[in-house]
Amino acid sequence: MRLEIFDFIDETIALVDGLRDVLEEGSRELKDFFEEEFLKFDNILNITSRVKTSMSLKEKIFRNNFYLKYKDPENLVENLRDLIGIRIECRFMEDEEYVYAKLFETFTIPADGGYYYNKGRPNILIRLDVDQPQLQKNGFGIYKIDGKYIKGDRVLRFELQIKSLVNVFWGEVEHKVLYKNYKYLLTEELFRDIMYSLRENLTMIDKQLMILYNHLRDLDESDIEKRTSQLETILSKIVYEIYSEKTRREFGFVVDYRRSCHVIISYLLKKNGAYRPGAYDVVFLRILERLYQIREEDIQLDNFIEFERELEYEDDFCKKIGESILDIINKDFKWNLFFKIIFQIEQGDNAEDFEGFLVFLRDKFLDNLKENRELNTRFGEKEREEIIKDLLDMVADTFKSSREIEFINDDNIQCINKKLNNLLYETMDYRMWQENKEYYSLC
Repeated sequence: MRLEIFDFIDETIALVDGLRDVLEEGSRELKDFFEEEFLKFDNILNITSRVKTSMSLKEKIFRNNFYLKYKDPENLVENLRDLIGIRIECRFMEDEEYVYAKLFETFTIPADGGYYYNKGRPNILIRLDVDQPQLQKNGFGIYKIDGKYIKGDRVLRFELQIKSLVNVFWGEVEHKVLYKNYKYLLTEELFRDIMYSLRENLTMIDKQLMILYNHLRDLDESDIEKRTSQLETILSKIVYEIYSEKTRREFGFVVDYRRSCHVIISYLLKKNGAYRPGAYDVVFLRILERLYQIREEDIQLDNFIEFERELEYEDDFCKKIGESILDIINKDFKWNLFFKIIFQIEQGDNAEDFEGFLVFLRDKFLDNLKENRELNTRFGEKEREEIIKDLLDMVADTFKSSREIEFINDDNIQCINKKLNNLLYETMDYRMWQENKEYYSLC
């Protein structure tokens, strides 16, 4: 005869599965609301939401003896606090208190039972009469706020957590490595010692990251170029370490693409506006956070790259380079890996990132030409435009002849720009350019 607890679990999961649509809808609405209200603050990095899976629910019922605590599955679902989970991720531990204070500014209208709601969203309530952060069994504090999401005549509970980057990582360590690891039976004392040691190290990392952040924020303009270069090198090394380990695990060897990693970081920083006044520190830390997340993600290194739509090119240069890369992107491992890294870090529209990188690459040459003294002093406006187009075609044709990924490395681009500058230095006027351009070469 089957134990009643298994019938209780099956009925609970069936009940939750029947609510899956409204739960997913609620998860999206809550995420949208908190993004709208909180992502405008500089120290808030991300808002995530999730609906508890059937397996997680089953495990929780077992672990907490909910079969004994609740008379039926309906009663359990009505009281389950984290059926929907929302997490506000901020930079540092001290930012958690800042975010919690902002909740009181956002949810200002009182309701029953210590709950408050926002005038614009009366169907979203959070409980603000409980001391925070709450003390966990492991002795550490966490900002964990009960909430209610109302849809029609149904009230669904959700749990709002506020976590810094370090505490996000700590939660993963505790939940996946220690909390769910049943292979090891640790004594209580040893368990506590390990936990406190890990926590102390993570707290130190948090302080170090904050020092780095403050350093970035207070960059002196006199040495900003040197310092940003050092920070970009840090990101490049992290990217290389992450993906070299992934390639080693999957193929048993490591491909040396360190210089390509620097190009990837340069593109991502520029795309995300890092070089706008006051934006560098924000973008740097956002990429750093994403790299932390990627460490735990899988990447199919042997799969084809596909695009969501037909590619669009900004000009002839981008079209020539783009079509040349597309011809080998699923044949050449280095090109394939290069764009897989970009697509995984950036997330979203792969086609948009591919197109954006082509523009980024073009501008490496275009910016140099626009600043060229000879080009600006010896030629008229229309002549300059024609010469620039000719030179960019020359660069694109040079790439097409080899299609090696080393072409996009900074040292090679500097070498090509130097050759372009020498050509212009030797060209005294437009007539001389017209007569000799077909003989010019970058090889």
